[in-house]
Amino acid sequence: MKSRKDLSKTLYEKDLYPDEQSFAEDCAAIAAERLARGEIDRRSFVKAMAMLGLAPVALKLGTGSAAAQAKELVVVNWGGPAVEAYANAWGVPFEKATGTKVVIDGTGPLGSKIRAMVEAKAVTWDVCDTGTGTTLVLQTHDVLEPIDYSIVDKSKMAPDFAYEYGCANYMFSFVLAYNKAKLSEAPKDWKDFWDLKKFPGGRTLRKQPNGMLEACMLAAGKSHKDVYPIDLNLAMSKLKEIKSAVVAWGSGSQSQELFRTGEVVMGNIWHTRANLLTRDMAGDVTWTWKDGIVTAGMWNVPKGNPAGKETAMKFIASAQDPAGQIELFKVMGNGPANPAAADMVPADMKHIDPGQPENMKLQMIQSGPWYQEPSGKGKLTNDELSREMWLDTLSS
Repeated sequence: MKSRKDLSKTLYEKDLYPDEQSFAEDCAAIAAERLARGEIDRRSFVKAMAMLGLAPVALKLGTGSAAAQAKELVVVNWGGPAVEAYANAWGVPFEKATGTKVVIDGTGPLGSKIRAMVEAKAVTWDVCDTGTGTTLVLQTHDVLEPIDYSIVDKSKMAPDFAYEYGCANYMFSFVLAYNKAKLSEAPKDWKDFWDLKKFPGGRTLRKQPNGMLEACMLAAGKSHKDVYPIDLNLAMSKLKEIKSAVVAWGSGSQSQELFRTGEVVMGNIWHTRANLLTRDMAGDVTWTWKDGIVTAGMWNVPKGNPAGKETAMKFIASAQDPAGQIELFKVMGNGPANPAAADMVPADMKHIDPGQPENMKLQMIQSGPWYQEPSGKGKLTNDELSREMWLDTLSS
């Protein structure tokens, strides 16, 4: 087992598992696929990339003389397909309101990069799109600015995702997807997922435990309120029960392909991929929000960011605009973080929005803080220990 010293060299799942894909990267891939099929126009595609901060190279937004004289605000995300211009979604309105030019950097906000920049006092990023885990790890190293909730509105996000050093920019869920054409009846929950006799066939779970451990606990009979603290030994015993039928996925497209080829009949996958499977397989594959595990992407501001803390917070506040979040949802499927956007979602799309009140009632909210608590085994956090145990159990 790796020591804390070894693990501390890496601060984010992309550092530990470079072959694994983040949810944001998968969103970009989905949007590119839709563009290629003609399901969305280029304007909508570029708009979505801009709102998520996704681009293969840095893009500068704004050409006016006022913008040219203003400071730049650099927003970094995981990159994506080539885009030619920044749509008038969040960047242009922000520039008009503040005179600050927005630059999108798609090189990827690795936690290790953020920490290295801050510690070297050579910060080039102002706002980073990371996740709950990265946020909580980085705050322990004192490299992030606390979110200024006098500027950023806490009421415009779920309270569970208003962290001290990060706040939600969109929401997504791990859900139980299944091929109803290959099953005699529809599975209702994770207990059914674990029932190989009643529901025979392959299963797919993610290569890393985030979003999977919760399903193990629910399959073991825990209620939503009793999932945490997660009993890792119990979770591994549950994984062992079905391991012979499990094919692990590392990317969203891989989780989708396992259903297309018929290798699996059920999976714990991102809701965005489940929705695409429903479309691509003529409704044979569907999913349930019951016992879904909902979490969020996070905005972070590195200490010493060039544009200044206040400017970065004002950008995050501007990104809370529900209309902009709806546009992102329409193209990429990740749910709006602002509850006010729920009523703005088109009626025919409400069933695929994880944040709709009726969908949220069925799901549990993932506890990011639990993952960063001490595991009680050496100096490892729950996140570090669970990763090792999960991979060991999958491979044994």
